[in-house]
Amino acid sequence: MDVAAAMRGRRSVRAFLATPVPQATVAEILALAACAPSGTNIQPWQVIALAGGERQRLCDRAQQAFHHEAGQHASEYPIYPPEWVEPYLGRRRRNGLALYASLGIERGDKAAMQRQHARNFAFFDAPVGLIFTIDRRLTQSSWVDYGMFLQNLMLAARERGLDTCPQMAWAMLPKLLTELLDIPPHQMVVCGMALGHADREAPENGWLPEREPVESFAQYRGFAPRQEACGVY
Repeated sequence: MDVAAAMRGRRSVRAFLATPVPQATVAEILALAACAPSGTNIQPWQVIALAGGERQRLCDRAQQAFHHEAGQHASEYPIYPPEWVEPYLGRRRRNGLALYASLGIERGDKAAMQRQHARNFAFFDAPVGLIFTIDRRLTQSSWVDYGMFLQNLMLAARERGLDTCPQMAWAMLPKLLTELLDIPPHQMVVCGMALGHADREAPENGWLPEREPVESFAQYRGFAPRQEACGVY
């Protein structure tokens, strides 16, 4: 698979098969992800990879917290803006409506939406769960570096026929993760990620989110005027 195919094929998968992923494969993917650039090469990423009983122990505790400990957990950083504005509000709504429609969840069915959101804390049944942390003494530039690392990871997984789902939901449980995973005090939770083989029969994996055309977000300045010559631009 070439890079362009991996980019086009990558999507946030929300239903996985139980097929195991060997530790050696996870290590290969992380090694490729670590080829990402970072300011002055500080490489700010830290990863905890969970499978088997360790993964299940975390998921069981996270499910309990989600269902029975409302208001006791919160992210250490703002995940979403305090007020949504356009065009982001419209994009967010369309994405959510399309996901719920694929699952047969009607608009306003809060109980069903809650059940779907809770699946984040089972890594959508993926056999491997990844938790990412960063040194809290670093600044925003290191978070930009982290984004490139995460993208590398998802593309490396795709090259190997695996799928992923980056999950901000795990950042909502920093205390729980710190306690269960022995995360040092100077590290803070960035996000989680599900890793495994996509369930191609699951309806939530059958739709594609909209992508804005390049013309909607890019400006071109200083380029030579486009000229037609021999039918080639």
